[in-house]
Amino acid sequence: MDATAHIDDLAAFVSASPSSYHAAAEVARRLGEAGYETLDETADWTDAVRPGARLLIVRDGSVIALALPSAAGRGTPFRILGAHTDSPGFKLKPKPSTAAFGWWQAGVEVYGGPIVASWFDRELEFAGRVVHRDGTVHLVRTGPFARIPHLAIHLDRAVNESFAPDKQRELQPVWGAGGPGDADVVGHLARLAGIPDADLAGYDVVTVDSAGPARFGAGEKLFASARLDNLSSVHAGVTALLAAEPSDAIAVLAAFDHEEIGSESRSGAAGPFLADVLERVVTGLGGDRSDLARAIAGSWCLSSDAGHAVHPNRPERHDPVNRPVTGAGPLLKINANQRYMTDGPGAALWSRTCAAAGVPYQEFVSNNSVPCGSTIGPITAARIGIPTLDVGVPLLSMHSAREMCHVDDPAYLSGAIRVFLSAQE
Repeated sequence: MDATAHIDDLAAFVSASPSSYHAAAEVARRLGEAGYETLDETADWTDAVRPGARLLIVRDGSVIALALPSAAGRGTPFRILGAHTDSPGFKLKPKPSTAAFGWWQAGVEVYGGPIVASWFDRELEFAGRVVHRDGTVHLVRTGPFARIPHLAIHLDRAVNESFAPDKQRELQPVWGAGGPGDADVVGHLARLAGIPDADLAGYDVVTVDSAGPARFGAGEKLFASARLDNLSSVHAGVTALLAAEPSDAIAVLAAFDHEEIGSESRSGAAGPFLADVLERVVTGLGGDRSDLARAIAGSWCLSSDAGHAVHPNRPERHDPVNRPVTGAGPLLKINANQRYMTDGPGAALWSRTCAAAGVPYQEFVSNNSVPCGSTIGPITAARIGIPTLDVGVPLLSMHSAREMCHVDDPAYLSGAIRVFLSAQE
């Protein structure tokens, strides 16, 4: 397992994926080059769903890929790697173009739970999809384009004592200078898409840090990037799926959008996307609802989402006993209140998986005084009824515009996922 090669490929993957729509497209590109067939959800899948097939379905900013074994049949179980393609940040509002005191600004809405301070004074990129009035979708990205400026310390002497910006007034990025009549960020996006301004009828555009991923520190063992939560898991899933060995289970990568805002959408984990695909696959193999229930009962879902390494400056915010460190392998995430889905059988499965992969792992549990986050794990378990466990790469600065991890951990995660999808443990 070459951790350096893996992290460099993760950097390339993140660079190609500034939005959830770009991430889904990059997954589709990589798997398409490996022979995966893209299916249209409106088409009949009868001929496509067959033993040995490699299938791919993209819905908005989500993607599901399946590798069917050569002996796949009516009740063949699934091994599912679940992750998400979105990250916290800001989303472009309707009528976003404003001008004040010679500056052009863009109206944005907070998306999810970003660490707001981390987004100031860095060059941001707008990226996402724009839609022609005829319904044609175009992916766009601006490159370095906007910046949310701090107020100078001379004008706010208390800025280092407390910083709580007004989310409406102080988070609107600057993207140009000139007269108010010339400010038109939507027109700029239309031109990038190669369509007339008047024909742009809709858009879903978010901000992302435009600085490229980088290895740094002693021996270049540290890695910083935008969107490690949760492209670290999506990338690990893609690389593991491509490297997985044939088995008697259907290997599945399910990367969903909208996890950061609750997953309740048609392309989120709480929606019908995965359930519909699994049912259509079982049906395509000649099965019925009873066969689907049998397949689900024998399946596993590995929910992979980034977690927390112990912060060296704030160790008291972590559990005093279970303190995972960077570079020591992925986390097995546990929570008594089912915010993570790992239970005893799931922990045993993960132990066998990591042993077979030659990968170390660490247990994570929250400090009782610190509310626990959650993942798509509980949603998938409740929505599908599939046994599920939660894992992920340990990070610092989660939900910052730029997060960091150890170079070794993403490769460890990918190695364990490969064994999981191969059902080799």
